[in-house]
Amino acid sequence: MCLAVPAKVIKLKENRGIVDLAGVQREADFSLLPEVKVGDWVIIHAGFAIERYSEEEAQETLRLLSEMLDASGE
Repeated sequence: MCLAVPAKVIKLKENRGIVDLAGVQREADFSLLPEVKVGDWVIIHAGFAIERYSEEEAQETLRLLSEMLDASGE
């Protein structure tokens, strides 16, 4: 199963950069979102930023994912 998750953009260099995924930094490709800036929240799928997200949407999605993970461990 593949999952798209919210991440915060922390570094950019041309079409690539680094995102923070709940404290884990990963490289991402931003070629599908050329207007993205450092500090933006994006959805990452298979290493690509596929959509910009508001911080509120990102936090809510992360909260829901955390709840699902907690429930699966019970």
